[in-house]
Amino acid sequence: MSQRIWCNGRVMDAEELRVSPFDRGLTIGLGLFETILSIGGRPVFFDRHWARHAAACRRLGWDAPDAGMLRDAIENLLRENGLCCGFGRVRWFQTAGGGALDRLQRGADALTLLTATVAAPVPDSVALTFCPWTRNERSPLVGLKAASYADNALALADARSKGFGESLLLNGQGEICEASTANVFAVIGGRGFTPPVSSGCLPGVTRAWVLESASRLGLAMEERALSPADLARADELFLTSATRGVVPVSRLDDREWSIPGEWSETLRAAWQLAVSRSATY
Repeated sequence: MSQRIWCNGRVMDAEELRVSPFDRGLTIGLGLFETILSIGGRPVFFDRHWARHAAACRRLGWDAPDAGMLRDAIENLLRENGLCCGFGRVRWFQTAGGGALDRLQRGADALTLLTATVAAPVPDSVALTFCPWTRNERSPLVGLKAASYADNALALADARSKGFGESLLLNGQGEICEASTANVFAVIGGRGFTPPVSSGCLPGVTRAWVLESASRLGLAMEERALSPADLARADELFLTSATRGVVPVSRLDDREWSIPGEWSETLRAAWQLAVSRSATY
């Protein structure tokens, strides 16, 4: 069966999609996207994803898609692709369309696009290695889930080529920023820490959920600048992302941890309950 997609209000076969060769989403990566987990045909934490996307649109001077329309389109597309059971991965994109290089406004040929596929299995743990490149924490794209994602892809490919699951990026100050496709948390001396958004990291949806839920679970958590030395003495590390939830880190280069750690186990169980509730409405 052909993969079905949704584009600018219409469901179609993926092969029908036509992208203008002048769309700046294609030519210079001027676009935004979100990746959402679905359970049983329903998007998880949709409101959180939409709010982050809407904030990103405001920064670019774009109109965000109508939330109700978008939710309906996602659920319809999941049905079209036979994803009413189990776990799926939905991605929505907004491209800039055609236009001048020095103008951010979306062109008449801009695309709002949805895809839906089966979610990849979640690993029991992940091994990290430090990325050989740094993240520019002063970039105007900081905080945006931007289509200009090649830096992350290169970092991930570098880690995989060395036998690791994820790459850990430092910023220009030598501070921990994030992993190539996830946020990072460290447990040190009975307290949990994650780099602040000022580090250059993406304000992840699951990251935000962890920060909001930790106190309810009896966990002391805060945002704070972290150094590689901090991670070397950490009792536990874990990553968070929208489709994988909370994943314990088993190794950072030569440093190993027993998994699952107490914090990651507690948070993972709570996250699984929260996403199940989010997908039921």
